[in-house]
Amino acid sequence: MRRGRHAPRRNWQQIVEEQGLVYGEPARDASGQARPYWDESVHYVLEMDEVLALEADVELLHSMCLEAVDNVVLTERYADFGIPEWVWPHIAESWKRRDPHLYGRFDLRYDGNGPAKLLEYNADTPTSLLEASVLQWHWKTDVFEEDDQWNSIHERLVERWQEIRGQLPSTELHFSWSGAEPTGEDHITTSYLQETAAEAGLDTVGLAIEEIGWDPLLTRFVDLEEAPLRTLVKLYPWEWVVTDEFGRHAAESLPETLWIEPLWKMLLSNKTLLAVLWENYPGHPNLLPAFTDEPSILTEYVRKPKLGREGANVQIVAPGYETETPGVYGAEGFVYQAFDPLPEFDGFRPALGAWIVGDNAAGLGIRETAGLVTDDGAAFVPHRIPQP
Repeated sequence: MRRGRHAPRRNWQQIVEEQGLVYGEPARDASGQARPYWDESVHYVLEMDEVLALEADVELLHSMCLEAVDNVVLTERYADFGIPEWVWPHIAESWKRRDPHLYGRFDLRYDGNGPAKLLEYNADTPTSLLEASVLQWHWKTDVFEEDDQWNSIHERLVERWQEIRGQLPSTELHFSWSGAEPTGEDHITTSYLQETAAEAGLDTVGLAIEEIGWDPLLTRFVDLEEAPLRTLVKLYPWEWVVTDEFGRHAAESLPETLWIEPLWKMLLSNKTLLAVLWENYPGHPNLLPAFTDEPSILTEYVRKPKLGREGANVQIVAPGYETETPGVYGAEGFVYQAFDPLPEFDGFRPALGAWIVGDNAAGLGIRETAGLVTDDGAAFVPHRIPQP
């Protein structure tokens, strides 16, 4: 694995905008100066044997995560996740029904010199999907036509819709985003998912989550035409849903209205998962030691809020690396994970976002930052696999 350079394509800004990248705040370089969020002046080069090893690691981690859900449901260990008690039986029912799941993104530490280490799992509302699936593939085709890329995300999504079609209440799917999200990223990501479902032969409708209604007489969710919502694909985290006014309706109306991602993914999108995995698989080469609510035996660690996002409220405790980021998370509690700094390439630190679609590894997106925490100042950079 190495970091390469190449001149950006002429009119690259127009190219990526036409492909859907109309969001993304400028990233920051080591001096704090702005750099493009999509930065194709640099890229990462991975050899095929590295990619094959990463694929195997990701699918193993995914299977371990499903085992962890089974364990938490069996032992009713929901309190460690900070989940309201009224939701617990609904999570268990969702898991026992095997409500269908679509996709997720594992964030990994990897430098090419050893196994990938799990940093966290974005299992409920993963973003940077368009960049990983569409933008970097077109970049590779334009700039390094003969090379390959770890990227079957689009094809896998279409296949996954076809696989779960029979588990859905109907062939009509509603795709929802929050109109309060200011950048437009959620809307574009949801629209892209909608496109993959349409390609799979499903009927799709898009609407903002604020436009979803509740019919109290028929006790069901409805759209603007008062038609029932049978399957709702959301980009709105479950921990927000269950605290909203309609949250109880969402949980109690399952599976008449089916949600994707399913309710049981509340357990995977919560960083308490990291501690559960370490308990279940102590010493596993793809894991870092992690504990809930206290550092335990750790003397150098990263403290992460259980429901944190975009690197907010992260604290690093290690000599010479002390860091703390601002934010609004942490009231739900923290997880303490052993500190293993991201590798450094030319002064930047890449975090690998490995995509899983269904139960299969599907591709890779890389975000890099000049700091220790991959936050909203990170840039997305493409990758390629050179032909031998």
